[in-house]
Amino acid sequence: MKPTLFILAAGMGSRYGGLKQLDGLGPNGETIMDYSVYDAIKAGFGKLVFVIRKSFEEEFREKIVKKYENKIPVKIVFQELDYLPEGFSLNPARIKPWGTNHAVMMGKNVISEPFAVINADDFYGRDGFKVLAEYLSNLKNSKNKYCMVGYRLGNTLSESGTVARGVCESDENNLLTTVVERTKVKRNDGKVQYLDENEKWITIPDNSPVSMNMWGFTPDYFKYSDELFVDFLKENSENNTTEFYIPMVVNHLIVNKISSVEVLDTDAKWFGVTYAEDRNGVVEKLAKLVKEGEYPSPLWEIQI
Repeated sequence: MKPTLFILAAGMGSRYGGLKQLDGLGPNGETIMDYSVYDAIKAGFGKLVFVIRKSFEEEFREKIVKKYENKIPVKIVFQELDYLPEGFSLNPARIKPWGTNHAVMMGKNVISEPFAVINADDFYGRDGFKVLAEYLSNLKNSKNKYCMVGYRLGNTLSESGTVARGVCESDENNLLTTVVERTKVKRNDGKVQYLDENEKWITIPDNSPVSMNMWGFTPDYFKYSDELFVDFLKENSENNTTEFYIPMVVNHLIVNKISSVEVLDTDAKWFGVTYAEDRNGVVEKLAKLVKEGEYPSPLWEIQI
């Protein structure tokens, strides 16, 4: 059974200033998602699942889904603020989305095979999808064996402001030992630093492995997510801004020795559009890849 690619595309794009998932950045108006889907199909993924918000479903189907329908099966699921477990109600003051792991939870009714999770607005590079597909294709019906594609922190920063990164540590067997979501990371005076819980900037090495939200899971992950989301809501009932991130769940599972997560090495280069100021640089990089023959242009001119 081929693995599924689960694309998180419900983000509000507040720092970017719009729906960056739908922004045409390639030479012929291709989105970053288009390149991810192209690479994923080449790597051996067999189905796409998008999580979006209902408010832009029509535009998303017209601009995005229509391109893929004859190339790979596609499903759409929705992430909304009021999707909460029984016994919980939405605080009217809450306007911020519940976070990346809440988005992942939306896929449980349409995914029954090993699956990868990626962000819609990150360019991961072909090799990242290749190593993910190889790992997930060998999992079959196993449980509690997950994976993550590790990138080097210094290569994943924006020149336009802070970024959020899951900072990782692994053991001699390339198994993840901890992952902590750092929501403000940037280069200060040549040093890579993150803002810690005490509002202090902490310096870490450029080559520190980080999660770019490129994960591989099996369906048992949904059950753990549901359970831990209930705990999260109980602990954060008065907090209307905190989010339920994938690294929170993963860290709980590995620290408590419930699951293992293998860190997959890749030589792929990441880039993305966190801020509007990042856009021109991404356009230039995509144009360069097309010029070098890495991708056809238009991207979907041939059947793959």
